[in-house]
Amino acid sequence: MTRTPQPSNFPEGPMPDSHRGETTSGEQNMEQLERAFELLIEGLGLDRSDSHLQDTPRRAAEAWAKELCAGLNGPQFRLTTFPVESEADSSMVALQQIPVKSICAHHLLPILGWATVAYVPNGQLCGLSKLSRVVDHFARRPQVQERLTNQIADFLQTGLHPQGVAVQVKASHMCMELRGVNHTGLMTTSTLRGVFLEDTTLREEFMQLANNGK
Repeated sequence: MTRTPQPSNFPEGPMPDSHRGETTSGEQNMEQLERAFELLIEGLGLDRSDSHLQDTPRRAAEAWAKELCAGLNGPQFRLTTFPVESEADSSMVALQQIPVKSICAHHLLPILGWATVAYVPNGQLCGLSKLSRVVDHFARRPQVQERLTNQIADFLQTGLHPQGVAVQVKASHMCMELRGVNHTGLMTTSTLRGVFLEDTTLREEFMQLANNGK
């Protein structure tokens, strides 16, 4: 049975952050970033007088600070919540094929893939788009896939207090495809919390959804 939640008068939930294993000053210095890209260009022996490289340090610095590592800038949204009726509490809410665009913390090369995120409500639902935004928030920074998977689950567990959370991430790592073994492949990581650990049927339903996606 499909239910359309109505907005409640509840305040929006807090935006807890999870940085398990991460260290960050919380600040981005654009001058330092721009200088770093100038040094990269010089270190590669490229001709700085090339018209295509004239403004590259500034463009690259802005791309890294404002796009690739936007998740380091702090939370930009809150979890909007909606009340649900008790009989709907046992229904799984899932979103498949959420794009994952991240940067490998080891080599600073792209990680590209998809996430499936699910939870079982415990009195509250969040706006559906927020699941996608949570994934993007934690992906937009230097990452390791295992940590990313857990951070998504930790955030939803803290923000929604659901009966359970499940997250699966499948991604290609350019640090493997463009260097080293130069092989393609998908890395899969998953984490299960609460009822997803206890209920075999629910767990299998989630895994089927996740594996039928990308």
